[in-house]
Amino acid sequence: MEAVLLPIVETINSYLSNYILIIMLIGAGLFFTVKTHAVQFRCFGEGWRRMFGGFSLRGGKSKSGISSFQALATAVAAQVGTGNIVGACGAILIGGPGAIFWMWIIALLGMATNYAEAVLAQKTRRVDEDGTVHGGPAYYITTAFKGNGGKILAGFFAVAIILALGFMGSMVQSNSIASTMSTAFAIPTWVVGVVIVIVAGVILIGGLSRIASVTEKLVPIMAVLYLLGGLVVLIMNAGNIIPAFQLIFECAFNPQASMGGVTFGIIAALSQGAKRGLFSNEAGMGSTPHAHAMANVSDPHDQGVVAMIGVFVDTIIVVSMTALVVISTLYVGDGALAQAFASAAAGSDPADVAALVGLDKTNMAQAAFSSFFGSGFGNAFVAICLLFFAFSTILSWNLFARLNVEYLFGKKGVIPFFVIALVFIFMGSILSNDLVWELADMFNQLMVIPNVIALIALSGAVSACALAHGKKKDANQD
Repeated sequence: MEAVLLPIVETINSYLSNYILIIMLIGAGLFFTVKTHAVQFRCFGEGWRRMFGGFSLRGGKSKSGISSFQALATAVAAQVGTGNIVGACGAILIGGPGAIFWMWIIALLGMATNYAEAVLAQKTRRVDEDGTVHGGPAYYITTAFKGNGGKILAGFFAVAIILALGFMGSMVQSNSIASTMSTAFAIPTWVVGVVIVIVAGVILIGGLSRIASVTEKLVPIMAVLYLLGGLVVLIMNAGNIIPAFQLIFECAFNPQASMGGVTFGIIAALSQGAKRGLFSNEAGMGSTPHAHAMANVSDPHDQGVVAMIGVFVDTIIVVSMTALVVISTLYVGDGALAQAFASAAAGSDPADVAALVGLDKTNMAQAAFSSFFGSGFGNAFVAICLLFFAFSTILSWNLFARLNVEYLFGKKGVIPFFVIALVFIFMGSILSNDLVWELADMFNQLMVIPNVIALIALSGAVSACALAHGKKKDANQD
């Protein structure tokens, strides 16, 4: 089945990522940057202040919703996952180092898109008499388009996110955890799968409050741990940092940027940057608005500016750390891939050349960290970081998918979904990840279509919110 499905899904993804995704993501980012008067730059400092103002590792319980920081932590838990390590390595391997530049562009523009998502999630959310909060793209899609058209678009989105995050996406995360833990500690993948299912099941059964309580503690700790480890490698490898940046920019703009026998084109870099940028920071995909809808804030703008920071942390900080560590150790100077590419025949495929020296997207980061930490500690460090990253993503993605199960089927659909989702998590730990990654990419990209259409349709409300805040700020200064 994999042999039959894989080329079909790859073909669909090539059209989605090379054409539709690039146009919609860059277009939406530019559109909201203009409509909001560049809110991601104007209110960048405010976003950080609001985030740190609500920072806590022990958020208080609430009858309705969660705190602003808990919402951000839940969103960042979804954003910071395998896409930040394995996904970034895959983008570099296939699209060349220039893919990272386009991931940065997608992120900077996506901050405005994510602002729009969070604002609309707040504006269209519904609160039951018992305090239960319902919100997310399905609700602002039906607000944008009344009647059957809106219901069809919302239903399409809900089905896509259940498949993308609840099933296929969770398989990707558990596969990455199992693969790296097996490499680092020789633990059988099925054992890793069983442990993930048990721990995730205990947390997920506690619902929103338990997930938010876990993510608000896990996200800051895991981010600091990974960034400190990466910083140590960069300090030890300081002489290759500037060449790494030069290679990123050269491959991003030179149509025939080459390393020996391997050539990286702009189209491949842009395509991989867009695809992996989406999978990494999820701006425009419609996943994180579910978390931001739950935040207890007085003004939708307040959560919008906090949401922007999640995109920045995910891509500009965490992905950049992965990229610089990998490129500076493997692609520059006497790095393993620099040497392999130099001796490759003209026109060689970069993934094939990398495979000859035992590297692929799943172990590139481990190889990079091991070049300074040694294979034992380097493999273990990446495996532990990826465990935190991917596990937190499983928690948030399961929550987002479950909210859409409730939207489609009511509470009666939650238990069957919960059981099936745990089965998929276990399956991901023992199955080959090529088809799983492609299926996850496909459904992620399909989610973008109805989400961005609704965002554009409701852009007036987003613009009014951003500009009203600007006027309020100006009045206070006067």
